[in-house]
Amino acid sequence: MDKLLIRGGKRLSGEVTISGAKNAALPILCAGLLTADDLHLKNIPHLQDVITITKLMKQMGLRVQENGDETVLNGNDITKLEAPYEMVKTMRASILVLGPLLARFGEAKVSLPGGCAIGSRPVDQHIKGLQAMGAEIHIDAGYIYAKAKRLKGARIVTDMITVTGTENLLMAAVLAEGETVLENAAREPEVGDLANLLVKMGAKIEGIGSDRLVIQGVDKLHGATHEVIADRIETGTFLCAVAAAGGDVTLRRTRSGLLDAALDKLREAGAILTSGEDWIRIQMAARPKAVSFRTTEYPGFPTDMQAQFMALNCIADGTSHVTETIFENRFMHVQELNRLGAAIDIEGNTAIIKGVDKFVGAPVMATDLRASASLVIAGLAAQGETLVERIYHLDRGYDRMEAKLSAIGADIERVK
Repeated sequence: MDKLLIRGGKRLSGEVTISGAKNAALPILCAGLLTADDLHLKNIPHLQDVITITKLMKQMGLRVQENGDETVLNGNDITKLEAPYEMVKTMRASILVLGPLLARFGEAKVSLPGGCAIGSRPVDQHIKGLQAMGAEIHIDAGYIYAKAKRLKGARIVTDMITVTGTENLLMAAVLAEGETVLENAAREPEVGDLANLLVKMGAKIEGIGSDRLVIQGVDKLHGATHEVIADRIETGTFLCAVAAAGGDVTLRRTRSGLLDAALDKLREAGAILTSGEDWIRIQMAARPKAVSFRTTEYPGFPTDMQAQFMALNCIADGTSHVTETIFENRFMHVQELNRLGAAIDIEGNTAIIKGVDKFVGAPVMATDLRASASLVIAGLAAQGETLVERIYHLDRGYDRMEAKLSAIGADIERVK
C-alpha cells in the first residue's frame, strides 16, 4: 500500500495547475446516461473516484473514449440498468446514476451507497423527491428498486440541503413531464456546473446558482461540449499548504470566486492574496494567526476545507474554535494531528485548537479524503519526517498531489 514520505520545513514557491473539480466531474459523467448522443467533456481530473464511476457506467453500456485531454461519452447502447454493491461500496457518489437511469429508461436498481442505512447522510431525500415525481420505489436486500413509466413534474422541498440530492433530482427532472420546482436546492458551484451542462444538452432550467431551481421537462436531450470547472477544494488545499509551510505560489486555471469564504479566512490568518480571471497568488512570510470558523452550506465555509484549515490553526498564533455542522465523524484527523504535536480538544461538534510553535514529524494514518490532505499539510510544515499511510484516500480526490507539491519545492515522495 502506498505511503507519502514528507521531509518538512521547506518553503514553497512556483506555480501549480489546478485540476477539474471532482465534485463536478462525477455528476457530469453521470449525465452521460441521459442522452444517446456524444458528450464531449474537458478538464476531467485523473482521480480514483473518476475511474470508479467510469467503470460503473461502462458496465451499464456507456461508451467512454479518451481523446487526449477530452473524454467522449456515448449512451446509445446502455442495456444494464443496475449499479451493483461491489462497484458502489467505495464511493457514495454512485447514487447519482439513479436519477438519470429512472428518467431516461424508466427503471433502475442501485445499491445503497457504502451499505449505509437510510437517514445516515440523506439518501432518503433522493428517494423522497423521486417518489414525489411519481416513481415507485422499494428497498430490498440493500438495493433501491425504482420504476416509473415517465416521471412527472412536482414541487419538491428537501428536509435539508443536499448536494447529491439536488443533482440527482435535477437530472431526473430534465426529462420529466411538466414543471419541477426544487426548493432548498444546494447552491454549490458544482451543482451550477452540472446545470449549465444540462442546459447545453437542451434542458430548460431557471434559477441556476440559487436555492430554487425551476425545470421544464423535455422529451430528450442531445450531445454537447463542456469544460468542468476548477476544483475549489484542491485550490483551497494548496493555499493552506503554502500558508502553513510559507512561500510564494501562483495557482493557475482556477477562480477566486469559487471559494470566497475560505479566502477570507486565509487573509485573516495573514496570507497575502492576489488574483486574476484564472489565477490566485498566495504569499506567506510569517507564522499564521489563529482563525475560528463554522462549516455550513455554500456560500459559507465548506466542510471539505475544515481539516486543512485545522492543520493551519495547529501551528498558528493563538487559540481557535472550529465547529463542524455538516457531517458527524469529521474530526477523525484530530488524533493524528495531535500525534504530530498539535494541541486539540473536542467538545461536541467543536474543536478547540491551541496553536503550538511547530509540528514534529511522525508516522500518521489517513482516515478519509480531506483528513489525508490535512496530514500532508501538517507534514510540509513539520520538523523532521512525516510518513502518511493509507493515501488511497488522497488519490480519490487529488490528482498527483505529491508531484504538484514537489514541483513547488516540497520534499515529498510516494513510497511502497
